[in-house]
Amino acid sequence: GIDLGPLQPRLPDLLRTPSGLIELAPPQLVADAARLREALGRPADGFVLIGRRHLRSNNSWMHNLPALAGGTNRCTLYMHPDDAADLGVTDTAIVKGPGGELVVPVEVTDGIRRGVLSLPHGWGHDRGGTGQTVAAGRPGVNVNQLNDGSALDPLSGTAVLNGIPVIVGPAVSPAVVG
Repeated sequence: GIDLGPLQPRLPDLLRTPSGLIELAPPQLVADAARLREALGRPADGFVLIGRRHLRSNNSWMHNLPALAGGTNRCTLYMHPDDAADLGVTDTAIVKGPGGELVVPVEVTDGIRRGVLSLPHGWGHDRGGTGQTVAAGRPGVNVNQLNDGSALDPLSGTAVLNGIPVIVGPAVSPAVVG
């Protein structure tokens, strides 16, 4: 290798924070922690929906690659076995959120807590004109359809995408999904 000499400190020159230090907990974030703690203490009606990712999906751009699009359906709803038994959900469920509802295949797993559901984002390739012929063959569902967009994180101003309140039950008739 090439010896470039001893390392020279550069971080102090590059930091543009008022303190000149790395600010891991800026005052705005610390002030917002109380609101978040209070929200955690409120019981949710129904279920809480969180997202997830899959190694072979990587936020949807891999859904249109034939070599990566095969295998089992990855756009499924994770549900705890006790919740599934309580609701009579077996292989397909209807999920209703503030913005709409979806019929989705279910994977019953003890890898998720009771009261929590998980549905991956980046699916819903059933719209025409996108040129995603491989992805359209296994479209999945668009989790964004469950959200009405009104829930915003006050600190960042971004849409809340996790912890969405939803109601779930067995699908009345098995629809063609995913």
